[in-house]
Amino acid sequence: MTYREKLFVLFTLLSFASFSQIKIRGAVRAESETPLAGATIIEKGTDNATVTDSSGTFTMEVSSENAIIIISYNGFESKEVQVGNIRDFKIILNESIALSTVILVGSRTPARSNTRTPLPVDVITPKDIISTGQSNFDQVLQYKVPSFNAVNIPVSDAVSLLDPYEIRNLGPSRTLILVNGKRKNLSSLVYTYGIASRGETGADLSVIPIDAIKRVEILRDGASAHYGSDAIAGVVNVILKDDDEGYVTTRAGVTSEGDGESIGLSLHNGETFKGGKGFINYTLDVSQTDFANRPGQVNALGESIDFNADLSDVEDFLNRHPDAKNINSTPKNITVKFLLNGEYELNKNNQLYFNAAYLFKNSNSFANYRTPYWRTIEQYPYLSDFFPAPNTANNYDGYVPTFDGILKDYNATLGFYSTKNDWNYDMSITLGGNSQRYTVRNSHNGNSVLSPITWDDMNQDNIIDPGELIGGEELYRENSPINFDVGGTDFMHVVANMDISKQINDNIGIAFGTEFRSENYEIIAGELASYDGGGSDSFAGSRPEDSKNFNRYNWGGYFDLSYDIDEKLLANATVRAENYSDFGNAFVWKLSSRYILNDNYTIRGSISTGFRAPTLHQIYSQKLQYSFVAGQGIQITGLINNISPDARRLGIPQLDAERSTNLTFGLGARLSKNLNLTLDYYNIAIRDRVVLSYEVFGTDSGNTDLDVFLNERNLKAISFFINGLDTRTNGLDLVLSYKHKNLGGGDLYLNFSGNYMLENKQVGTTKNPQIIEDAGQSVVNRTQESVLFTSRPKTKWILNNRYEIKNFDIILNNTYFGKATFMQQGLDENLRTEFIPQIMTDLGFGYQLSEKIRLNFNINNLFNIRPRWKFVAENAAGESILADENLSLNQRNLITFNQRYNTTTYDGFHFSQTGTMFNAALQFKL
Repeated sequence: MTYREKLFVLFTLLSFASFSQIKIRGAVRAESETPLAGATIIEKGTDNATVTDSSGTFTMEVSSENAIIIISYNGFESKEVQVGNIRDFKIILNESIALSTVILVGSRTPARSNTRTPLPVDVITPKDIISTGQSNFDQVLQYKVPSFNAVNIPVSDAVSLLDPYEIRNLGPSRTLILVNGKRKNLSSLVYTYGIASRGETGADLSVIPIDAIKRVEILRDGASAHYGSDAIAGVVNVILKDDDEGYVTTRAGVTSEGDGESIGLSLHNGETFKGGKGFINYTLDVSQTDFANRPGQVNALGESIDFNADLSDVEDFLNRHPDAKNINSTPKNITVKFLLNGEYELNKNNQLYFNAAYLFKNSNSFANYRTPYWRTIEQYPYLSDFFPAPNTANNYDGYVPTFDGILKDYNATLGFYSTKNDWNYDMSITLGGNSQRYTVRNSHNGNSVLSPITWDDMNQDNIIDPGELIGGEELYRENSPINFDVGGTDFMHVVANMDISKQINDNIGIAFGTEFRSENYEIIAGELASYDGGGSDSFAGSRPEDSKNFNRYNWGGYFDLSYDIDEKLLANATVRAENYSDFGNAFVWKLSSRYILNDNYTIRGSISTGFRAPTLHQIYSQKLQYSFVAGQGIQITGLINNISPDARRLGIPQLDAERSTNLTFGLGARLSKNLNLTLDYYNIAIRDRVVLSYEVFGTDSGNTDLDVFLNERNLKAISFFINGLDTRTNGLDLVLSYKHKNLGGGDLYLNFSGNYMLENKQVGTTKNPQIIEDAGQSVVNRTQESVLFTSRPKTKWILNNRYEIKNFDIILNNTYFGKATFMQQGLDENLRTEFIPQIMTDLGFGYQLSEKIRLNFNINNLFNIRPRWKFVAENAAGESILADENLSLNQRNLITFNQRYNTTTYDGFHFSQTGTMFNAALQFKL
């Protein structure tokens, strides 16, 4: 055989060998469908191996169809699979010992199970979401996570666009929201009303369609070292679906009183790229919810006193309209949501991923009804022309301003994931924003503002002759518009991330990375008539001098080390440094550990430091506000920002970052084959906590520097943001889950979880500016204390029961809302209000009508439970007030605006007042 013949044979053999290599790909999952990142795949009998990426997927080449691959992951049973004619694998690994759910949030190194991670995490699945019967994401979490609270607030203007939420009573500013592990933008709204979450801002949870959610991971631990600012209380990570399934869901709902009607239509669909190189899916959700009105019966005597009105006039109106025509309701919303999610494999080691979401919401709510003895025809003679009411005295019977809001929220991420030499590289850029525009309708500007007087010397004799002075007419009042563009707010951020990780060996994993974030906040001025002279009645527009564009940026970097010291002991350490352009540096760290006592018990704990940068909203927000003051009606107060000349005069310091120390200690246990438990203690100490002061009024003497300032500005009171106090919050979280297979031919799932607040209080003295201290006032009064510490339930327990048999399942959920206390502004200091503990019961049914059609029906709040409260005496003086019916009624009037808000009081409550709700959903698989 010649040299060329030998070379040809060798080349042919090499080519055949190369050609015989088979390329396969696959996804490795836990039983819960959670991706297992870092799982090992090895071709049996060879050194040919690979590991799964962050999404649990892998690609590799094997020698032949007879090849066997071995899939293994720490804590799970290994599995052997013969390749055969399969090229795309879905491999499910079973738990080897007491594990629950593998989670991704809370560490930058490969994922671990819930009972094996050093951190407490709640995992919400699509079945959990459906079982609540809720159509809004924040309400899903309200009835699934004990430490999470969110509620609809009636008659609070811009709050109708975005409900406040919080974890562990620490406000939305201290909970970081992630979408597929990437930071979600904040809302442009800051809550300035006398409600829980006052002075806070958070991300809009409603932007994510429920049908797009694969699962939700809620980390109940400080995570500033991992993720940066906003993660003092915890992290909510929303994982989007990565399927290509198609289905249409129709929804409808109504309250037991026949209002609050809701309808919705959702489409989820997708495609797999050719060759199995990835997927793209989308979700479109359109819905409308109508008003659910729950007004109170207004007290005539209280109205007469508050508005200095003749009692007979008040009684005449209330005889015709016992609720004073107040519309105390959940808002009307029209909402459109769109979400896109996808991945594309560029080659064996490189992957492109992307997602984008957009929300449009049109919300309509009502201000308090302006009764004819509140806004009188004597004060405003033109009102009978603006708001005519035939067959009434003076052709006028009052009016109700409306508050219309347009909200737009968007976020998009484009990322690149790569593996090389067992190093994982994740680079991404995220753009997100929130825009809100407000319109007040059916109102007027009742302030007397005259047009400028000008002199037109028509005969040029340099003498003011009759008719040469022009102007001096009323600009508003009878010339006022009825509808007002009152401005709005915008927020936008751009976030760039680079994360690098590697599993060094079976015991050690490292990760490090950097983040750059630029933020922009803008206050949009209203039209002139909306703020001039005091502005439109019910909600004044933003003035140009308060309406500007503000920007900042920050750099951050972290390093994370995870070390399995042996099979039982894990240690994890993370450090992070940040630099903000507006207040400087922050350095935080975290240490966590987990020890496996035996196959059934694991103990875990962590200690960390954290920080939260004050938001741009808190630094720069400034405006005149109308607010209800108990016993004094509607008053004009001023919100002063921290960089204004007024702030300097008052001695208000510029805002700095909050600092925290977090301690968590817990136990994970497998009590039996089907019964798992986790119990965690947490302790969160926050220093220099940013608060929005309650309205600081002048003194009775009227001669302090504060009084002088208020008189010069023609204000009743002022409020401002300040690093005002130190706080400590600690409590217990319990999760107990049970499953019984083949019970009566079906499967039973029980989950009992709860949060118990042991302590939530101020530590040390309040940090008042000197001018406030000298006036005997404080930025933290009784009402502010209750907003911060007691306005949410001291304890909350949830019992979820689900029974599945053949094509049918039944769900029974009970949620216990514990006692909450409140000290409303103006309430006698010898009294407090207590919201009485209540149990909300939800009943749900699901039936698989066919392979492609499923029906779900839910009755939320089955027994029509409403918020209930009572007065509690602090001492003997308080008992004397309660013993006197008239004095007690007067106090009740003070805090309910004369019974307009008899169900909830004017200031706060912790679950919906709408009562029983019937919801149905029909899903068609495409």
